[in-house]
Amino acid sequence: MMNKNTFAKTPPMGWNSYDYYDTTVDEAAVRANADYMAQHLKEYGWEYVVVDIQWYAKGAGSERVLFQYIPFSELEMDEYSRLQPDRSRFPSSAGGVGFGPLAAYVHSLGLKFGIHIMRGIPRQAAQAHCPVKGSQLTADRIADPSSICGWNPDMYGVRDIPEGQAYYDSLLELYAFWGVDFIKCDDICNTNLYQQNPYSAAHEVEMLHRAIEKCGRPIVLSLSPGPALIEKAWHYETFANMWRITDDFWDDWKLLKAMFYRCELWQEHVSEGCYPDCDMLPVGRIGGGFGQERASRFTQAEQRTMMTLWCLFGSPLMIGAELTKLDAETYELLTNRDILDMLPPSCRPRQIFRDEEKAAWVAYDSEKKAAYAALFNLKDEAAQLSADGGSLMNALMSVGMSRDVSFTGGKELWTGECTELATEGLPEEIRASLCAHGCRVWRLEIV
Repeated sequence: MMNKNTFAKTPPMGWNSYDYYDTTVDEAAVRANADYMAQHLKEYGWEYVVVDIQWYAKGAGSERVLFQYIPFSELEMDEYSRLQPDRSRFPSSAGGVGFGPLAAYVHSLGLKFGIHIMRGIPRQAAQAHCPVKGSQLTADRIADPSSICGWNPDMYGVRDIPEGQAYYDSLLELYAFWGVDFIKCDDICNTNLYQQNPYSAAHEVEMLHRAIEKCGRPIVLSLSPGPALIEKAWHYETFANMWRITDDFWDDWKLLKAMFYRCELWQEHVSEGCYPDCDMLPVGRIGGGFGQERASRFTQAEQRTMMTLWCLFGSPLMIGAELTKLDAETYELLTNRDILDMLPPSCRPRQIFRDEEKAAWVAYDSEKKAAYAALFNLKDEAAQLSADGGSLMNALMSVGMSRDVSFTGGKELWTGECTELATEGLPEEIRASLCAHGCRVWRLEIV
């Protein structure tokens, strides 16, 4: 059986179509963004190209003024109740070959291919009593009509029966044949329609996990939406690679400020192959599929704060921007090697303090023997912040650093400025004058 942690040794990094295209992404757009990633971002670790929601829906986005998801629209589907790409938007899928040609193109660029799915089985398959591969039961007997998504009308949940497992096995057999490397499954991490049982689809998480093990292809499993349930951390870690710790994250400072609490809650649960997910990076040009294309509303300082927190914490990184419209400032944000070096799970994070006005974090990389420290100004005005050396040292020791080290200085990773920090081997404090919502992060030089 495949170990899920052997193919996601670091948090996945890539591009997801949702923030720009919503439900309207097509093959030309996916290819164009893949081309850009291969030419400009791949060398920095960006590698996943993920087609988000409703790639199977005919006419998706055509009634956006009224509906994000058209109620009971026609879905492209094969004879075994499995959704297929809409041929009008993904012409290479004609002839029943699905995403195979598009995945092959992405792979030819040295990248990896991913898709979004909704948990469950298509309602139209259940209503038509369609067959399911590997099962004597038809879709109507496998579907659970009492298990639905509160915001998307496409699917019924799957019953916890062997025939339900057969359905998921057939899905993953198909996805492996296409060449899928990454699955983002929605309405599963928190089934928030059911407030008394918000993890009501736990059995479907396990079904997906077992189906991935059987399919013979290493496929990363990402669970959405959040907020993930901290009391179910053990289950996410056992059966998935990523799980969202927030609902949809957009370019709103209130949402970014709230992520400091969420990261504090989940900081003990980052490990190789298992990543609490802070959601996509709403940077660059976004919102095109919503009819409101715009530049990210985050200031430069807020974008640096976001990237610093995501990387220190160890979250997966998925760019939401239309890559072909990426500006120089955003490109520099996404290709800062010093910041991205904090991402691997060997770099263990720890919050030092947090309140409504400020936060401080450290991380220690046991493989590179590197220590990091960051200050964040959460106020709406400039502020002078500091963290004392004792708190800094105690936090670093709690994530594996030896007591016997000395610091000689530090490099600030956004400006490149070097600073002397040491007094007889231990910093008395780190301090910085920060603009509203700004941060500073240092790599500490250890001897």
